Amino acid sequence: MNQESRYSKGGKARAVSMSAAERSSQAKRAAAARWDKEKDVPQAAYSGDLTIGDMVFPCSVLSNGDRILTQSDFMKGMGMYYSGWVAKNKTDDQASAGIPHFLAFKSLKPYVDKHLGDLKSIVVKYRTERGNLAHGIRADIIPRICDVWLDAQQAGKLGSRQKQIAEKAALMVRALAHVGIIALVDEATGYQRERASDALATILESFIAKELQPWVKTFPDSFYNELFRLRGLKYPRDTVKRPQYFGHLTNDIIYKRLAPAVLEQLKQTTPKAPSGANAHHFHRKLTPDLGHPKLREHMSSIITAMKLSTDYPDFINKLDMLHPRYNETMSINFNEYSDDDGKGL
Repeated sequence: MNQESRYSKGGKARAVSMSAAERSSQAKRAAAARWDKEKDVPQAAYSGDLTIGDMVFPCSVLSNGDRILTQSDFMKGMGMYYSGWVAKNKTDDQASAGIPHFLAFKSLKPYVDKHLGDLKSIVVKYRTERGNLAHGIRADIIPRICDVWLDAQQAGKLGSRQKQIAEKAALMVRALAHVGIIALVDEATGYQRERASDALATILESFIAKELQPWVKTFPDSFYNELFRLRGLKYPRDTVKRPQYFGHLTNDIIYKRLAPAVLEQLKQTTPKAPSGANAHHFHRKLTPDLGHPKLREHMSSIITAMKLSTDYPDFINKLDMLHPRYNETMSINFNEYSDDDGKGL
């Protein structure tokens, strides 16, 4: 008999020997202990339904700011199911990693380690608006979960039932382009209209650095290659000179959609050179711990959308769905700008 079995039987024996009053008192103490442990569990402050393709996912913004999708509804919508492999093979390392059972398939393990290995927890406990305990999946982790299934599919590791999940994961990734889910959850729940009055200041403080950061190459060649293609221009191989209006396009594509009021703050804090141009690149004023990582993440999503677009209007339509501007509209007369060949836009 193992130690756990002895403890279990011992607990039952003690319960039998207790009086009704003693059992009631012990139950109350246990309930109080559970409540004390769970008193800091965040509660859903805003809730709604997130629609992606023909899939509908109940979602919430919690009192601590986390955006979550209800775990059971996410699994149902994606066609996911619990693995029996983990029950037989779960190790202490897997338990501490917080890998949920719907990802604990042997065939998925290398890709879970790759995309989710740095996370302490994927599933979070929270209280619904009615106060009931529930489990949710952080919205920002959803694209990484999809990447697990897509990599396993590409490697030929999935069975027929799992391939259906990978197909839905591909649909979701195309819809979210890796970062759009936060804005979608905020819109679905109505949270975007109820943000705290100091939220903007907090965002700007976390995004904009007080000191100028060293220059590093931030905009990959693929960004400009796709931008030239979408604008119907030939990509120059012998020069880094670009049409003047590309700066305006970049402000709209990148900075207006990166975070609220970030572009305005960057303009205010970036000095002008004698020529009237900015004295340094905007990205050098982004914080290294949040601003730059978010920019790279945003850039990856943008380039994906570019590659999926046939021309610039098609790209902007996709971009407006994935990354709408933060309470701004773009009012630029493109006819005022032309490329070096004198061609209009």
